[in-house]
Amino acid sequence: MNLKDRQRAETRRRVQRQAIRLFEDRGYDTTTVNDVAVAAGVSAMTVYRHFPTKEDLVLYDELDQLAAETISKLPAIEPLVDRIGQTVLQTLELASAHDKEFLLARLRLMISTQALRARHLDSQYATQEAVVAAVCADTTDPALEYQARAAASACLGIVHIALLRWAAENGETNLPDLFRDAFQATFGHKL
Repeated sequence: MNLKDRQRAETRRRVQRQAIRLFEDRGYDTTTVNDVAVAAGVSAMTVYRHFPTKEDLVLYDELDQLAAETISKLPAIEPLVDRIGQTVLQTLELASAHDKEFLLARLRLMISTQALRARHLDSQYATQEAVVAAVCADTTDPALEYQARAAASACLGIVHIALLRWAAENGETNLPDLFRDAFQATFGHKL
């Protein structure tokens, strides 16, 4: 990553952290993008350059891309749901170890704000599409694509339930373990 890319990434992190702080302090609906820009020391245009919508200030992370990259590097584990489950598990391990409090703050906002809950469904669909694209990168087999969609959708549903419980328990439980437990309850075998 060159200097310009590092500066962009740092600006994106600073803007998002200020946004989350303001949303927690003032409320999501009452905080404007201009408020976020002022708190982050940037222009509103800079905020929009990094986060096209206000919802993206809460929902954006690089985990979707990481999951897509991870799944393409994993060996062809069968059944496919286990391969996708392993990918999700690795992503959750990284996310929960990296910045737990920030992730919890984002989750609490998503859970408590209707506009974010609705937009989260769009985000989950985009994640599903990224996983399906990664799984099906070398094939045009419609049966594999269908299987990948079903497996990705099921695993993302399990992630959602694990995240909700983790947030309800204030991050006290181990997020990857919650995912493993929910995966086993759903599919009848351990990951």
